[in-house]
Amino acid sequence: MSRKYCKTHEWVQKEGNLYVVGITDYAQEELGDIVFMNLPNVGDEVIADEPFADVESVKAVSDILSPYTGRIAEVNEDLLDRPELINEDPYKAWIVKLEDVSDSAELMGEAEYLAFIEQEG
Repeated sequence: MSRKYCKTHEWVQKEGNLYVVGITDYAQEELGDIVFMNLPNVGDEVIADEPFADVESVKAVSDILSPYTGRIAEVNEDLLDRPELINEDPYKAWIVKLEDVSDSAELMGEAEYLAFIEQEG
């Protein structure tokens, strides 16, 4: 599966049985310098379109919404000490990996997402 995007600026990509989730380049640009991440715990249940974490930047605190209903399989703990990794490369600095996914938020392909953010901006 290629990367998919949410209207709330999260991305998701399937890796084997897991779904890797992060925030988009557009989101990190809008947030500015990220200074803190509040991450969930492995085993936590998440619900599509509901917050599972938040990110604090010099501008604001923003919720990160789950693209799927499922369970946290893995958390990128590097972000606890170095949240700026998201600013450096938001597609490499994933936030969580989900398993046992079912319901999904509305997801878009890359071209559709780029058109969406162009309309927003």
